[in-house]
Order: sequence, then C-alpha cells, then structure tokens
Amino acid sequence: DITDFLRLMTTQLKNQDPLKPLDSTEFVAQLAQFGTVSGIQGMADTLGTLSTALRSSQALSGASLVGHQVLAQGTSATFSGAATVDGQVEVPSGASLATVSITDSAGQVVRHISLSTAAGTQNFSWDGRADNGARLAPGRYSFEVIAGVAGSNESLPLLLSGRVTSVSLSADGTSLTVNTPELGAVALGNVRQII
Repeated sequence: DITDFLRLMTTQLKNQDPLKPLDSTEFVAQLAQFGTVSGIQGMADTLGTLSTALRSSQALSGASLVGHQVLAQGTSATFSGAATVDGQVEVPSGASLATVSITDSAGQVVRHISLSTAAGTQNFSWDGRADNGARLAPGRYSFEVIAGVAGSNESLPLLLSGRVTSVSLSADGTSLTVNTPELGAVALGNVRQII
C-alpha cells in the first residue's frame, strides 16, 4: 500500500551512495508511481462509497413498489380463491383466433378464455371459474395462449399480474426481487410493467 511505498522510497534515499546519487529521472518516475497508486486508492474508496449509496437507493426505490401491481412474463400463477388472475397478451396481426387455456395442478384444462384477434395488446381476467361455471379451488394454475396465425397454431408469450407485498435485495446488493402472492418471487429485471 501507500505506507509501504513511502517507506521503501525513504529507505532508498537514506541508503543511496553519495558518490552515485539517485538518478533524478528515476526519482521522478517513482514519484509519478506514488501519485498513480494514491489516485487509484482514492478512486477505489470513492467507488466503494458510491456502490453503498446505490444499494441504499435501490432498496428505497424497491420499497416504493409495495402495493403496486406488476406484469411479468410467466406461465403460472396462484389463484387465491377471491381475487381474479389478470394477464396480458400481444396478439400478432393476422391472427384468426387467440385463446387462453388454464390448466390445474393435475394437468386438466379447466377453462378457455377467448381473446380479441385484433393485433396488439389484449388483456384478460380469470375469475377462478371453470368452463362449466363451477368455482375452482385456490391453488397454482398454468396459463397458455394459443393463436391461429397463417393457418397454424402457435404459443404466444403472456404477462401475468401480481400485487407486490414485499421487496428483497440480494446479499451482494446487486439485484432486487419483488415478491407477489400470485407470481412468487420475480426479479425486477423481468418486470415488464408497473401499474
């Protein structure tokens, strides 16, 4: 470190041969090295302080998300038995049909929800009822969107909604996770919309 560098330089000056004094260009080069070492250590200290401030800022920003709805890409959500499960799909142009299929934990398709085939964002909401109108039990359900495009069926990515109840910061402070009862833990980078 800097203390060792100074000790080495002063020892060199004390023990130089009087008949062959230290070369002035070498001495200037060592002083320049000392300045560089000092600057690097100062920059490292400043970056450490900045990193701590950014972690604090990220935690504070994350806390402001509590109580908000978020939309994140996913294929399953937990139905509480009371609240609806909401989602969003980007329907491509030229789609002849677009249907959300909801599957229970046993792998049985329990509900089909038809979406508008107009190109663009289409929202859907599931009230926890089966196709026959029966109320389904709370639990984890899978969602899939199939669209008929150019004569073939294709699966579309969908966004599911969840209410943020808490926020977690990783141990190293580099990533933020929002926790929702519907979607579970979702990395902030995977959140597509905050409502």
